[in-house]
Amino acid sequence: MIDEFSKMISRFAKIEEIPLFNAKIASAQSKGAAEAQKAYSQSFEPYLKNYTLALDKGGEELDSENFSKIFEEGADIRFFIGGAYGFEREFLDRTQRVISLSRLTYAHKIAKLALFEQIYRGLCIKNNHPYHKE
Repeated sequence: MIDEFSKMISRFAKIEEIPLFNAKIASAQSKGAAEAQKAYSQSFEPYLKNYTLALDKGGEELDSENFSKIFEEGADIRFFIGGAYGFEREFLDRTQRVISLSRLTYAHKIAKLALFEQIYRGLCIKNNHPYHKE
């Protein structure tokens, strides 16, 4: 489904998924929250450019119309999905915005699918495409 949404998104915008999960993150996850958060911060830090958003269960909750306004912020928007322990506060402070898909914690693949669907929905709203109201 992620591939399907990527293809649909490409009608409106270029989208690139950059998987950053690595052996260091995997090892840190087994050691605890602080280690996992630090490993994510170190892996993601080089990508903190342009307009950045982190997904965090404590972030701002948006409806789809307000989510679509994110695409008014610029051409290069980067979304970060952390692990089960979330992000370090310092990492969140370095992003332009912290949003929540839900107060629930999702498996990474489910969070990514929900994000891709909302990106598509937001671009449809921005471009007056009927998908949002179907």
